[in-house]
Amino acid sequence: MSATTSDRMRARLTRDRPTWLIYLQLATFATYLYGVSAALPLLRLDQGVSQAVAGLHGTAMAVGGIVSGIAIPWLTATIGRRRTTWLGLLMTACGIAALALATPVPLTLLAVTVASSGGSLTLYVGMSVLSDHHGTTSAAVINEANAVGVTVGIGMSYLISVLAGGSIGWRAGILVTPVATFLLLALMGRVWVPSLPPAAVAPVPGVPEPATMAKVPFGRRFHVACGVLSCLVATEFLFNLWAAKLVADQTGMTAAAAATGLTAFTAGIAAGRFAGGRLALRADPTLLLACALVVTLAGWTAFWLSTQPVFSYAGLVLSGLGVAMQFPLGFARVIAASGGRPDQASAAASIWAGVAVGVGPFALGALADGFGTRTAFLMVPLLIAFALTGIALTGRSPASG
Repeated sequence: MSATTSDRMRARLTRDRPTWLIYLQLATFATYLYGVSAALPLLRLDQGVSQAVAGLHGTAMAVGGIVSGIAIPWLTATIGRRRTTWLGLLMTACGIAALALATPVPLTLLAVTVASSGGSLTLYVGMSVLSDHHGTTSAAVINEANAVGVTVGIGMSYLISVLAGGSIGWRAGILVTPVATFLLLALMGRVWVPSLPPAAVAPVPGVPEPATMAKVPFGRRFHVACGVLSCLVATEFLFNLWAAKLVADQTGMTAAAAATGLTAFTAGIAAGRFAGGRLALRADPTLLLACALVVTLAGWTAFWLSTQPVFSYAGLVLSGLGVAMQFPLGFARVIAASGGRPDQASAAASIWAGVAVGVGPFALGALADGFGTRTAFLMVPLLIAFALTGIALTGRSPASG
């Protein structure tokens, strides 16, 4: 075990007020992400549109994420990180409020785009702040922040499913996001991370880098790692946006009752992410990623074959356990394969992830319209096969040792 790994295992997390603020900001972001994921099958019924058209909301989420990625450098330089995170939450709150009131497809697509743009601002800037604030324990604290967000997502998914079957309706459930935003702003709006002394401020990305380095093209390993990451992101969003529909089709449950299937999937992700940080310190990351994909495949198999709610839920929990580790490990492989250019690698990863979010759910929806949701869900093992092939072609990442 390396000295760095030993130091990280001995270090303690300091959860001060600024840390809790960002945890709660990311938890508020999670109410949007998981609330919308649970609500989309119900929105489709309200709109009376095809599954392909409904899948455009996933594309809208991707567009919002890409737009925010382009805007983040300018916003943080112009108004600072603190205001950027709050701007993001306020945009998300406005987008969700509009979604709760709207039914026409153009309006709901616009609402989701605005909400996604704001949510991505808060997510990425918040993660950056946590990394700077916690230094050597940043990986652990970021993993914990994601686990907190997913835990909130479990409750949000369940709330949507409960309200959908009652007189209040699912639209009232997604209003948790704007309510939580304004409560958090009122209670902790003045809290922020203390400014770093000049000696502690990280160098400007790219400045120490030789001019020739930026012009060197990335190699095959990097591009394959990006392709693997795209498969991983697409897999997660296919479950998020379409698993409830397959549960309804397979078991005969109503759409409202089947929305609880997303709660089972989210519970698996939460458990996997709480345990994932410790596992990543002890196991080879490449082997761990391959194992996570196998676990996801096993869960998908149980879920896809099942016609009983209990087995469908069990398959979704198992799938969630595998999915939990996929994005962080896949992203780490992209960074490790970048040849010491993490900023350029992060930008490339954001684009690949955005494309996956936009194309994956829409493609599954289009296939579902033509062949049925069950057949369309064969995209999941296909994506897993592509990811495993990419891992096999590139072998262990440099970070793996």
